[in-house]
Amino acid sequence: MSNEQRQLHAIVHGVVQGVNFRYSTQREAQRLGVTGWVRNLPDGTVEVLAEGTQPALEALLSFLHKGPPAARVTHVEVRWGTASGRFVRFEIR
Repeated sequence: MSNEQRQLHAIVHGVVQGVNFRYSTQREAQRLGVTGWVRNLPDGTVEVLAEGTQPALEALLSFLHKGPPAARVTHVEVRWGTASGRFVRFEIR
């Protein structure tokens, strides 16, 4: 398992607003030790920018594919990159 920091950028599609998706994502990210943010977008999707180790980000991505119980995720767009190191916590925007 690598400790190298990576960045995950995801756009989550489906019924993902108004179902505690951002709060649940924040809680999961904090549990995994991931930093970054989550926010609703005007088109009804949720955007996530997260930084952490590859295993932690893969665990967060697994969560994003299902979300909290009331969510209905249909698709997750994913981009991987190099961590910026500019985040100290995971916040809701």
